[in-house]
Amino acid sequence: MSSTVIADPISGGDTLPFPPTPSGSVAGRTMQESVYSPREKPRRLPDDAPNVIIVLIDDAGPGLPSAFGGEVNTPTLEKVLGEGVGYNRFHTTAMCSPTRASLLTGRNHHRVGYGQIAELANDWDGYSGHIPRSSATVAEVLRHYGYSTAAFGKWHNTPAEETTAAGPFDNWPTGVGFEYFYGFLAGEASQYEPNLVRNTTVVLPPKTPEEGYHLSEDLADDAIGWLRRHQAFEADRPFLMYWASGCLHGPHHVMKPWADRYAGKFDDGWDAYRERAFAGAKEKGWIPPEAELTERDQTMTAWDDIPDDEKPFQRRLMEVAAGYAEHCDVQVGRLLDEVDRLGYGENTVVMYIWGDNGSSGEGQNGTISELLAQNGIPTTPAQHIAALEDLGGLDVLGSPKTDNMYHSGWAWAGSTPYKGMKLLASHLGGTRNPMVVRWPAKVDPDPVPRSQFLHCNDVVPTLYEIAGVTPPRTVNGFPQDPIDGAGFAESLTDPNAKAGKLTQYFEIMGSRAIYHDGWMASAFGPRAPWVAGLPPGIGEWSPDDDTWELYNLDEDWTQNHDLAADHPKKLAQLRELFAIEAAKNEVLPVGGGLWVVAMHPEMRIAPPYRKWDFSGDITRMPEFCAPALGNKNNRVTIELEANHQPRGVLYALGSNSGGLTCFVDDGYLCYEYNLFILMRTKIRSADRLSPGTHKITVDTEFVESRLGGPLRVVLAVDGATVAEGTVPISAPLLFTANDCLDIGTCLGSPVSLDYRDRAPFPFTGRIERVRVEYT
Repeated sequence: MSSTVIADPISGGDTLPFPPTPSGSVAGRTMQESVYSPREKPRRLPDDAPNVIIVLIDDAGPGLPSAFGGEVNTPTLEKVLGEGVGYNRFHTTAMCSPTRASLLTGRNHHRVGYGQIAELANDWDGYSGHIPRSSATVAEVLRHYGYSTAAFGKWHNTPAEETTAAGPFDNWPTGVGFEYFYGFLAGEASQYEPNLVRNTTVVLPPKTPEEGYHLSEDLADDAIGWLRRHQAFEADRPFLMYWASGCLHGPHHVMKPWADRYAGKFDDGWDAYRERAFAGAKEKGWIPPEAELTERDQTMTAWDDIPDDEKPFQRRLMEVAAGYAEHCDVQVGRLLDEVDRLGYGENTVVMYIWGDNGSSGEGQNGTISELLAQNGIPTTPAQHIAALEDLGGLDVLGSPKTDNMYHSGWAWAGSTPYKGMKLLASHLGGTRNPMVVRWPAKVDPDPVPRSQFLHCNDVVPTLYEIAGVTPPRTVNGFPQDPIDGAGFAESLTDPNAKAGKLTQYFEIMGSRAIYHDGWMASAFGPRAPWVAGLPPGIGEWSPDDDTWELYNLDEDWTQNHDLAADHPKKLAQLRELFAIEAAKNEVLPVGGGLWVVAMHPEMRIAPPYRKWDFSGDITRMPEFCAPALGNKNNRVTIELEANHQPRGVLYALGSNSGGLTCFVDDGYLCYEYNLFILMRTKIRSADRLSPGTHKITVDTEFVESRLGGPLRVVLAVDGATVAEGTVPISAPLLFTANDCLDIGTCLGSPVSLDYRDRAPFPFTGRIERVRVEYT
């Protein structure tokens, strides 16, 4: 094998796109007098330029996979690791969109506008939710050199307000370098009934859940189909594929047989699991023998503190999550098997990254509808268990009827052996995610993990090194920002090679850290992600009030010994270094990602309109871009013609996990406000809707002027009230992350169980017009 994997630099790529290749022919007055010499398409890449597949798993910590000593079966991850090399000090940003933006651009996440997720963008440059054209993605650069580029799965880097079928499409995957995209634009999706996009077209899943649909399988199927087309149509071009699953992000959806594989395996709870995963990681050699297991935070629930009658619920949540993770890994295996079958395996670099951050505690105390946490609605496990019994019991978990997510204790266990979890940029439980790399043509398998301190922004410069690409100075007329990452290509073949960089900062919503030459200073920040709701007084929080910790990571693998009191000068130096890095990378104001969440929820991304006119066939309008029918005073007016047996959905916003809908059932006008499965308010007319034309109005008004307060809903037909009722609690933020407003049908996850078996339950009459007005 080659002693180096770094290709010779290719000249002429300072400015992209490359200039057109001039014709070699010379036109004369006649064809007989002309010289015909067809232009040759220049080769911009080495003959052996490798294919690249980046696999990114979502919300998954290092304590889960069997590949690293955990108890979730991951045969594909183990196979890739066994055939390649692993990196046990690879780091992410601690949050979804920020990691993805950094991974794809090679820049720090604030530099590219992603100090928080796309849906919580604000006006500061570091938090804008827009990747600037001055930071071209790796796909944009490599496609100019001749790579075919495709992305599959979760995107989460398009501004939320730009995700409708009307675009604009500049910030969709196909607008930033990917020639093909199939997946979803938001941060999460139902695995059974997702709102999908192919390139720039909204599409429906090819099957229903009843027909066996699951998103992870669909993404693998589509990627396999793309590979086959690539071989048929563009066999002479290398390819870059980005396959980013929505697993293990909530909701945890998987078919019952997959969850049943783990029946009884987690009966002793998260504290015991953490001990076993820690021992397993040492036995596998994934962490060094001297590594120490960190203690559970005092504010985090112990397994023994859980009432015995609640434990079956908490166990089953973890069984479902484990089955979900294994099922996804198997789909990655199907994809890589096809790569090998098509003959691409030998010269394909596979980077399998287990998690875009640590495991997520957004399931809080265990939930059957995980957006309750984002809406800040307090609930108890007993309420979830009671609602679950009404749906059919524990076996319903993981099905389309729930949007379950495990207890934050399982997230803590999933990030073994470190402190913290997703959203904590201060501690390794939020940022240290395993990466394994396979490249049979160049890289010999090595069972000993590499321990260079790497960051997700190091991936892009590494790919440029491998392909011989010098980072361009100008792309599409835009001068380029410097690459923040540092390549680690040499370490693929030399485990002792220097790689990464001496300094790397971390910051998510005020939780922050700075790494420099073996040391890390950390400030926990204003909130613990496993504690429900926002802490009192968070709106007055200042980073100046935080306590900083100090760790020598070269001697303390897991951040277990705070040395702040012993080395005050070292801490002061690192704090000053963080301030410098924050200023350089658009991090200021520190904690800027909290602006919408904690201080100005009224500024959340929403359409700028106060009234809308819809025809009766408008569907798949993402909730972030749709009128807020569930938490603003509004009137919906529907002009329709009913037939002799009217039935069907007039409109639906949201999904089974939470939403509202107005529909006609057996002639009766019905309304339902589904508060995250736990509470369903139903209103129904006393009389049937007569055949003919009608004007129906649905008036929604707060009983008390506060978000989350009760709503009065009045249904009227031709000016006469036919039904009314009160919604006791409303959703202050939104119902879903990825579902939509549909008129005349319910194409996504059905909001009401009353028509689930008849979904999408299209209206049998004709809807002429729907007007929505805020009142």
